[in-house]
Amino acid sequence: MYDHLTVVKHPLVQHKLTLMRKKDTSTASFRRLLREISHLLAYEVTREMPMTTEVIETPLCEMEAPVIEGKKLALVSILRAGNGLLDGILDLIPAARVGFVGLYRDEATLKPVQYYYKVPDNLGERLVIAVDPMLATGNSSAAAVDLLKQDGATDIRFLCLLAAPEGVERMRQAHPDVPIITAALDDHLNEKGYIVPGLGDAGDRMFGTK
Repeated sequence: MYDHLTVVKHPLVQHKLTLMRKKDTSTASFRRLLREISHLLAYEVTREMPMTTEVIETPLCEMEAPVIEGKKLALVSILRAGNGLLDGILDLIPAARVGFVGLYRDEATLKPVQYYYKVPDNLGERLVIAVDPMLATGNSSAAAVDLLKQDGATDIRFLCLLAAPEGVERMRQAHPDVPIITAALDDHLNEKGYIVPGLGDAGDRMFGTK
């Protein structure tokens, strides 16, 4: 197992992931399950957020109570499939700032091609969570993190639904300082760069496209 990789073994995460893997799961069910599982993964990816305290008044007395420290965290969706995880996390952290990185994979070279980039300001002062359901070759993920670091981000975490060993290794080589949180580490990539056993193309299954 990789030091920078956390596989969330919670029974609810694993059960919902199994339902998502089934090829006959409908688009509506897949979308709902992805949103639900993102809630559960969000707890893990935000576990080590810095805390401070502030003085508040309860109905009974004054107390010093814990609150999250620093600027609002930034969620960065790697388009288009990242939006499925993004929506669920925003249910829990509605004040988070949101950014988008548009990358698509060239089917011949499997290399990422950038077509869009817009992120919140002051990334260097925020926890930045990059989200994409699939960590396959790792090329797009590494390229997205490159862009975030160029914008000053220093505290970055990568959240995905599934990871392949090839993608985890690619991220380790390119960004060993970026922890990866996922629901499963699958077996390998096939000749087309898809995760096996996987669940197919997450974007197509979420949006009902092919």
